[in-house]
Order: sequence, then structure tokens, then C-alpha cells
Amino acid sequence: MRAAVVIFPGTNREGDMVAALRRAGATDVSLLWHKETALPAVDLVVLPGGFAFGDYLRAGAMAAHSPIMREVVAAAHRGVAVLGVCNGFQVLTEAGLLPGALLRNAAMRFVCRDVHLKVETSNSAFTGGYNAGQVIRVPVAHNDGNFSADRETLARLQDEDRIAFRYCDEAGAANDNPNGSMDCIAGILSESRRVLGMMPHPEDATDPLQGGTDGRGLFEGLVRALQ
Repeated sequence: MRAAVVIFPGTNREGDMVAALRRAGATDVSLLWHKETALPAVDLVVLPGGFAFGDYLRAGAMAAHSPIMREVVAAAHRGVAVLGVCNGFQVLTEAGLLPGALLRNAAMRFVCRDVHLKVETSNSAFTGGYNAGQVIRVPVAHNDGNFSADRETLARLQDEDRIAFRYCDEAGAANDNPNGSMDCIAGILSESRRVLGMMPHPEDATDPLQGGTDGRGLFEGLVRALQ
């Protein structure tokens, strides 16, 4: 599987993402600077976490207009898989590849801790490594992770099985929401199911030295699906 990890000024999780992909069996993983105007032939594009352009204007707003994003959007429309994590999720909404917006956390504070997620669907290349209903534990680290959308969009996400992950407690109940996201949404899929945006960091739960390996299923499932 060939993957490209895009770097914007302020990106800080690209190393973790490359390591997670390689642990899962991806051997061809490259880094791509945001000013590039051509996207190599890849099976997966990843927008990792960080604070692209310092989150000025809005988180992800400036990065969405970087030269490489024109190619990422075109690739997504062709069916290339695109994964956006944390700041990457924010960029995907700003670029119009995913609906909704990521607002300031409800408590108006940066949140950095482990959370539990309920896998809402296994019907995608990103979530095929899990069972629907499975509860996993991964870290979050964000200031603007409060997913918001109008009720029509929320209903469509639910009806089309496009909610990938929800925040929950250890037993799977939706009563531990770290940022106030509507319907406890932690990750969503595009209409094509080839684009996933999520606020938590599965790449930081792929090795026992990180404190857990629950995130590995996402990357191993991706490698199997995109080989």
C-alpha cells in the first residue's frame, strides 16, 4: 500500500502517523509538503494532526487552501482514500470533503487525555478492522474538536451509516463527551465512504509503549483493504 502524509506549517503528528502505517504493514509511506502541486500515485492520503498555520482564522481554514489540497480533493473525488485526524479532520471540513464544522471545545479548554470510542460501523476501509459496537481506547489532544452540524446533516449521517466513531464510556454508553460534539460524534465518513475525519489519535495507540494498541485496527484494516 502506498501512502502520502501531508505536512503543513505547524503539523506535528506526521512522524507518529508514518510509524503507525509502517507498523500495520505499509512499506511505501512518503511525506508531502503542502506547497507541492502534484500528488504521487498513492492509495491513501493522510492529513495528520497539529496546528496548521497556527490555527489562524479557524482551525484548518488556511491549510484547506494550500496548493496540495486541490490535488487531495481531486483524488478524493476519484476514489482515493483520504484520512484526516484531528487538525486533518478540521482541514477536511474546511475543504468541503466532509460536512459540519469543528468548533471550540464546549468547556473552552484544551483537552488531552485518553477517551473511549464506540465503533459505529465496520463498513468502510477505515473501520473494517473493528466490529460494529466495539469499544476502543485512544488519546485526544485538541482545542477545537466540538463537531457541529445542522439537524438535517446529522440525520443524514445517521441514516447513511456514516458516523464512524462516537465518544463513550468504557461500557459503550454515550455519556463521556470530552468536547461537546453533537451526538457524541468523534469521526464521520464521506458519502463515498472513502474519506474519514476523526478527532482522536489512533496513530498514538499502535504500540504498547504508547500505553495501548487499540488504534492499530484502523491501520491494519486500511492496509488490508487498500493493498
